[in-house]
Amino acid sequence: MTFAEARALFPVLETVAFLNAGTFGPLARPVAEALAAGIERDLVQGRSGLPYFEATMGLREELRRAFGTLVGADPAQVALTSSTTEGCGIAVRGLGLRPGDEIVTTTDEHFGLLGALAVSGAEVVVVEPEPEAIVAAVTPRTRLIATSQVLWTTGAVLPLTELRAQTGVPVLADGAQSVGAVPATAAGVDFLTISGQKWLCGPDATGALVVSDPERLALTSPSYFSQREYDPDGSYEPQPGGRRFEAGWWSNGTLRAMLAALELRPAWWHERAAAMADRCRELLQARVELVVPAAASTLVAFRPDGDPAPLVARLHAEGVHVRDIPGRGLVRVSCGWWTSDEDLDRLVAALG
Repeated sequence: MTFAEARALFPVLETVAFLNAGTFGPLARPVAEALAAGIERDLVQGRSGLPYFEATMGLREELRRAFGTLVGADPAQVALTSSTTEGCGIAVRGLGLRPGDEIVTTTDEHFGLLGALAVSGAEVVVVEPEPEAIVAAVTPRTRLIATSQVLWTTGAVLPLTELRAQTGVPVLADGAQSVGAVPATAAGVDFLTISGQKWLCGPDATGALVVSDPERLALTSPSYFSQREYDPDGSYEPQPGGRRFEAGWWSNGTLRAMLAALELRPAWWHERAAAMADRCRELLQARVELVVPAAASTLVAFRPDGDPAPLVARLHAEGVHVRDIPGRGLVRVSCGWWTSDEDLDRLVAALG
């Protein structure tokens, strides 16, 4: 697939410089068509019958395999979720943390992770998002290191596999800004969350959780999908592997749409996204106060003069979609494999 062919998959790119995949990725035509076909099928044929349910369960298994392949995990380690927030909650609750336990996290985490930590029962130790600071904060009471593979604020990449090996402490990796944006793997961490609707350009409310050892994580909120069979008193035999953590139904169309999103990525997706992020930094460095992490991703953050929110609103009105980071005074640009030189030129021109 050529770059022109790849761009043509996304109708929004005909009019918008879409630079906000860190929130939602652009929707590709094959993804939208799969969603629409699923709704039409349900409308005409109904959502019932053994063939319907068997087909949908088969698609769930197919999607677990696809997510596993994406991050180098066994499909048996994968649970389908509605978001990275849900995945973080499943992992943290399942550890059974108590007062006296500690979790090490950083100053730059999204509330999708922090909310689960806050109600975990453990003491949350917050440090700067630097490998040395994280290691230094680990004590004999540390039960978990919970942080992002890529920080949503600045786009900095953290070496979580190395931190796991160095400290011996289980690691929960929030993959909201990494999986689909940069080369990301589940290897070497204990838990990895995946967002379907961001860099993977899937439908709303999609994602996955990869658990390295599902048998060792407690199931705290079982759903119908968690069990193989159950008794009248509620006792049950759990599903094998990560399937036991799945909380809800995905429609047939949503499953097909997420599979379509995973299939449409070109072989050169990481290289293109990285090159566009580099060019974005080059274009901006003489115009704004640029935040440049030591290890950078496809997120580009800069500090404008004045309040970022009005600037982001003005850019949006001019067809350039970026976002601000609340409380940080930053504007964040997301560069994907669909990003063109013209998109970045529009951003620079709109900044003035």
